[in-house]
Amino acid sequence: MLQTPSGGAGHGTAAADSGLMSIGTVLNVLREEFPEVTISKIRFLESEGLIEPQRTPSGYRKFSAGDVERLGHVLRMQRDHYLPLKVIREHLDAMERGEEVRLPALGRQRDGEAVPEQTDGPTAARIGRAELLAAAGIDERQLAEWEAYGLITALADGVYDAEAVTVAALVAELGRFGIEPRHLRLMKAAADREAGLVDQVVAPLRRHRNPQTRALAEARTKELAGLTMRLHAALVRTALGVRLP
Repeated sequence: MLQTPSGGAGHGTAAADSGLMSIGTVLNVLREEFPEVTISKIRFLESEGLIEPQRTPSGYRKFSAGDVERLGHVLRMQRDHYLPLKVIREHLDAMERGEEVRLPALGRQRDGEAVPEQTDGPTAARIGRAELLAAAGIDERQLAEWEAYGLITALADGVYDAEAVTVAALVAELGRFGIEPRHLRLMKAAADREAGLVDQVVAPLRRHRNPQTRALAEARTKELAGLTMRLHAALVRTALGVRLP
Protein backbone atom coordinates (compact mmCIF):
# COMPACT_ATOMS: atom_id res chain seq x y z
CA MET A 1 0.00 0.00 0.00
CA LEU A 2 1.29 3.44 -0.82
CA GLN A 3 2.49 5.48 2.12
CA THR A 4 1.88 9.18 1.57
CA PRO A 5 3.88 11.55 3.78
CA SER A 6 2.21 14.58 5.26
CA GLY A 7 4.70 16.93 3.64
CA GLY A 8 7.04 16.98 0.68
CA ALA A 9 10.29 18.34 -0.58
CA GLY A 10 8.44 21.38 -1.81
CA HIS A 11 9.51 24.87 -2.66
CA GLY A 12 8.65 27.00 0.36
CA THR A 13 7.03 26.49 3.73
CA ALA A 14 3.50 27.00 2.41
CA ALA A 15 3.78 23.97 0.14
CA ALA A 16 5.05 21.77 2.96
CA ASP A 17 2.39 23.01 5.36
CA SER A 18 -0.34 22.29 2.81
CA GLY A 19 0.66 18.62 2.60
CA LEU A 20 1.50 18.84 -1.09
CA MET A 21 4.48 16.96 -2.50
CA SER A 22 7.03 17.67 -5.19
CA ILE A 23 7.38 15.25 -8.09
CA GLY A 24 10.63 13.96 -6.59
CA THR A 25 8.91 13.10 -3.33
CA VAL A 26 6.08 11.41 -5.22
CA LEU A 27 8.65 9.36 -7.15
CA ASN A 28 10.22 8.12 -3.91
CA VAL A 29 6.81 7.18 -2.50
CA LEU A 30 5.76 5.28 -5.62
CA ARG A 31 9.05 3.42 -5.96
CA GLU A 32 8.30 1.48 -2.79
CA GLU A 33 5.75 -0.50 -4.83
CA PHE A 34 6.74 0.41 -8.39
CA PRO A 35 10.56 0.45 -8.57
CA GLU A 36 10.50 0.96 -12.35
CA VAL A 37 8.51 4.21 -12.28
CA THR A 38 10.27 7.38 -13.48
CA ILE A 39 9.59 11.11 -13.46
CA SER A 40 9.01 10.88 -17.22
CA LYS A 41 6.33 8.26 -16.60
CA ILE A 42 4.55 10.50 -14.08
CA ARG A 43 4.68 13.43 -16.49
CA PHE A 44 3.35 11.23 -19.29
CA LEU A 45 0.39 10.12 -17.18
CA GLU A 46 -0.29 13.77 -16.40
CA SER A 47 -0.20 14.63 -20.11
CA GLU A 48 -2.74 11.85 -20.71
CA GLY A 49 -5.09 13.39 -18.17
CA LEU A 50 -4.81 10.63 -15.57
CA ILE A 51 -3.78 13.12 -12.86
CA GLU A 52 -3.98 16.89 -12.51
CA PRO A 53 -1.44 18.12 -9.96
CA GLN A 54 -1.54 21.68 -8.78
CA ARG A 55 1.02 24.21 -10.00
CA THR A 56 2.85 26.83 -8.01
CA PRO A 57 3.10 30.38 -9.42
CA SER A 58 6.58 29.46 -10.65
CA GLY A 59 5.24 26.38 -12.47
CA TYR A 60 6.34 23.57 -10.14
CA ARG A 61 4.04 20.55 -9.86
CA LYS A 62 2.54 19.89 -6.44
CA PHE A 63 0.84 16.57 -5.76
CA SER A 64 -1.74 15.84 -3.09
CA ALA A 65 -2.08 12.51 -1.29
CA GLY A 66 -5.09 11.87 -3.53
CA ASP A 67 -2.94 12.40 -6.64
CA VAL A 68 -0.42 9.85 -5.36
CA GLU A 69 -3.16 7.35 -4.57
CA ARG A 70 -4.60 7.83 -8.06
CA LEU A 71 -1.17 7.29 -9.59
CA GLY A 72 -0.89 4.08 -7.60
CA HIS A 73 -4.20 2.88 -9.03
CA VAL A 74 -3.07 3.70 -12.57
CA LEU A 75 0.27 1.92 -12.26
CA ARG A 76 -1.35 -1.06 -10.57
CA MET A 77 -3.95 -1.46 -13.32
CA GLN A 78 -1.23 -1.25 -15.96
CA ARG A 79 1.03 -3.73 -14.18
CA ASP A 80 -1.54 -6.25 -12.98
CA HIS A 81 -4.22 -6.06 -15.66
CA TYR A 82 -2.49 -4.66 -18.78
CA LEU A 83 -5.34 -2.21 -19.23
CA PRO A 84 -4.97 0.62 -21.79
CA LEU A 85 -5.05 4.16 -20.42
CA LYS A 86 -8.49 4.88 -21.88
CA VAL A 87 -10.01 2.02 -19.89
CA ILE A 88 -8.04 2.95 -16.77
CA ARG A 89 -9.40 6.51 -16.98
CA GLU A 90 -12.95 5.16 -17.22
CA HIS A 91 -12.40 2.93 -14.20
CA LEU A 92 -10.98 5.80 -12.16
CA ASP A 93 -13.89 8.06 -13.07
CA ALA A 94 -16.31 5.33 -12.01
CA MET A 95 -14.48 4.88 -8.71
CA GLU A 96 -14.69 8.61 -8.03
CA ARG A 97 -18.45 8.43 -8.61
CA GLY A 98 -18.63 5.73 -5.96
CA GLU A 99 -19.43 2.97 -8.44
CA GLU A 100 -18.16 -0.58 -8.03
CA VAL A 101 -15.44 -1.39 -10.55
CA ARG A 102 -14.74 -4.94 -11.64
CA LEU A 103 -11.45 -5.43 -13.39
CA PRO A 104 -10.53 -8.24 -15.81
CA ALA A 105 -8.21 -9.87 -13.26
CA LEU A 106 -5.80 -11.52 -15.63
CA GLY A 107 -2.35 -10.08 -15.30
CA ARG A 108 -0.85 -10.76 -11.87
CA GLN A 109 2.90 -10.87 -12.33
CA ARG A 110 4.98 -13.83 -11.26
CA ASP A 111 8.54 -14.17 -12.47
CA GLY A 112 7.80 -12.08 -15.53
CA GLU A 113 4.71 -14.02 -16.63
CA ALA A 114 1.05 -13.14 -16.58
CA VAL A 115 -0.98 -15.45 -14.36
CA PRO A 116 -4.76 -15.59 -14.67
CA GLU A 117 -6.66 -14.86 -11.49
CA GLN A 118 -10.00 -16.53 -10.88
CA THR A 119 -12.86 -14.17 -10.16
CA ASP A 120 -16.62 -14.35 -10.26
CA GLY A 121 -18.39 -13.11 -13.35
CA PRO A 122 -17.61 -13.36 -17.07
CA THR A 123 -13.90 -12.62 -16.75
CA ALA A 124 -13.31 -15.77 -14.66
CA ALA A 125 -13.51 -18.11 -17.69
CA ARG A 126 -15.34 -16.57 -20.63
CA ILE A 127 -16.17 -13.11 -21.87
CA GLY A 128 -18.59 -11.85 -24.49
CA ARG A 129 -17.61 -9.78 -27.52
CA ALA A 130 -19.03 -6.53 -26.16
CA GLU A 131 -17.27 -7.09 -22.81
CA LEU A 132 -13.98 -7.78 -24.58
CA LEU A 133 -14.28 -4.56 -26.59
CA ALA A 134 -15.03 -2.54 -23.45
CA ALA A 135 -12.29 -4.14 -21.32
CA ALA A 136 -9.60 -3.65 -23.98
CA GLY A 137 -10.80 -0.20 -25.08
CA ILE A 138 -10.96 -1.16 -28.77
CA ASP A 139 -13.59 -1.08 -31.49
CA GLU A 140 -15.10 -3.69 -33.79
CA ARG A 141 -12.75 -2.84 -36.66
CA GLN A 142 -9.65 -3.43 -34.54
CA LEU A 143 -10.96 -6.69 -33.11
CA ALA A 144 -11.90 -7.96 -36.58
CA GLU A 145 -8.41 -7.14 -37.85
CA TRP A 146 -6.74 -8.91 -34.95
CA GLU A 147 -8.96 -11.94 -35.49
CA ALA A 148 -8.00 -11.97 -39.17
CA TYR A 149 -4.34 -12.22 -38.15
CA GLY A 150 -5.13 -14.98 -35.67
CA LEU A 151 -4.07 -12.94 -32.65
CA ILE A 152 -7.48 -13.40 -31.00
CA THR A 153 -9.84 -16.31 -31.68
CA ALA A 154 -13.41 -16.77 -30.51
CA LEU A 155 -14.48 -20.06 -28.99
CA ALA A 156 -16.99 -22.32 -30.70
CA ASP A 157 -19.98 -20.56 -29.09
CA GLY A 158 -18.79 -17.11 -30.14
CA VAL A 159 -17.40 -15.98 -26.78
CA TYR A 160 -13.76 -15.58 -25.77
CA ASP A 161 -11.62 -17.01 -23.02
CA ALA A 162 -10.55 -14.51 -20.40
CA GLU A 163 -6.97 -14.42 -21.66
CA ALA A 164 -8.24 -12.64 -24.78
CA VAL A 165 -8.53 -9.47 -22.67
CA THR A 166 -4.82 -9.61 -21.87
CA VAL A 167 -3.92 -10.26 -25.52
CA ALA A 168 -6.12 -7.43 -26.76
CA ALA A 169 -4.75 -4.95 -24.23
CA LEU A 170 -1.15 -5.84 -25.08
CA VAL A 171 -1.75 -5.60 -28.82
CA ALA A 172 -3.33 -2.19 -28.27
CA GLU A 173 -0.38 -0.99 -26.18
CA LEU A 174 2.12 -2.22 -28.79
CA GLY A 175 0.13 -0.31 -31.38
CA ARG A 176 0.97 2.91 -29.54
CA PHE A 177 4.59 2.29 -30.57
CA GLY A 178 3.74 1.72 -34.22
CA ILE A 179 3.78 -2.08 -34.01
CA GLU A 180 0.90 -3.24 -36.19
CA PRO A 181 -1.00 -6.55 -35.96
CA ARG A 182 0.70 -7.83 -39.12
CA HIS A 183 4.03 -7.45 -37.32
CA LEU A 184 2.82 -9.75 -34.57
CA ARG A 185 2.18 -12.77 -36.79
CA LEU A 186 5.69 -14.07 -36.08
CA MET A 187 5.01 -13.87 -32.33
CA LYS A 188 1.75 -15.78 -32.82
CA ALA A 189 3.48 -18.42 -34.91
CA ALA A 190 6.22 -18.80 -32.28
CA ALA A 191 3.60 -19.11 -29.53
CA ASP A 192 1.78 -21.81 -31.52
CA ARG A 193 5.02 -23.75 -31.93
CA GLU A 194 5.79 -23.50 -28.22
CA ALA A 195 2.27 -24.65 -27.37
CA GLY A 196 2.69 -27.56 -29.78
CA LEU A 197 5.91 -28.60 -28.06
CA VAL A 198 4.25 -28.53 -24.63
CA ASP A 199 1.26 -30.48 -25.95
CA GLN A 200 3.58 -33.09 -27.43
CA VAL A 201 5.18 -33.66 -24.02
CA VAL A 202 1.93 -33.94 -22.04
CA ALA A 203 -0.24 -35.70 -24.65
CA PRO A 204 0.52 -39.22 -23.36
CA LEU A 205 -0.54 -38.17 -19.86
CA ARG A 206 -3.79 -36.67 -21.14
CA ARG A 207 -4.74 -39.91 -22.87
CA HIS A 208 -4.20 -41.99 -19.73
CA ARG A 209 -7.23 -43.70 -18.17
CA ASN A 210 -6.18 -42.84 -14.63
CA PRO A 211 -7.86 -39.55 -13.53
CA GLN A 212 -4.87 -38.69 -11.35
CA THR A 213 -2.57 -39.02 -14.33
CA ARG A 214 -4.82 -36.74 -16.39
CA ALA A 215 -4.77 -34.23 -13.52
CA LEU A 216 -0.98 -34.45 -13.58
CA ALA A 217 -1.10 -33.58 -17.28
CA GLU A 218 -2.92 -30.34 -16.45
CA ALA A 219 -0.38 -29.41 -13.78
CA ARG A 220 2.51 -30.32 -16.08
CA THR A 221 1.04 -28.18 -18.86
CA LYS A 222 0.91 -25.13 -16.57
CA GLU A 223 4.45 -25.74 -15.36
CA LEU A 224 5.84 -26.12 -18.87
CA ALA A 225 3.91 -23.07 -20.09
CA GLY A 226 5.46 -20.98 -17.33
CA LEU A 227 8.95 -22.22 -18.15
CA THR A 228 8.59 -21.57 -21.87
CA MET A 229 7.31 -18.03 -21.25
CA ARG A 230 10.20 -17.28 -18.91
CA LEU A 231 12.68 -18.68 -21.44
CA HIS A 232 11.10 -16.63 -24.23
CA ALA A 233 11.33 -13.45 -22.16
CA ALA A 234 14.96 -14.18 -21.26
CA LEU A 235 15.88 -14.80 -24.90
CA VAL A 236 14.27 -11.52 -25.98
CA ARG A 237 16.14 -9.63 -23.24
CA THR A 238 19.39 -11.28 -24.33
CA ALA A 239 18.80 -10.45 -28.00
CA LEU A 240 18.06 -6.83 -27.16
CA GLY A 241 20.93 -6.56 -24.72
CA VAL A 242 18.73 -5.01 -22.05
CA ARG A 243 17.55 -5.91 -18.59
CA LEU A 244 13.86 -5.33 -18.10
CA PRO A 245 12.24 -4.79 -14.67
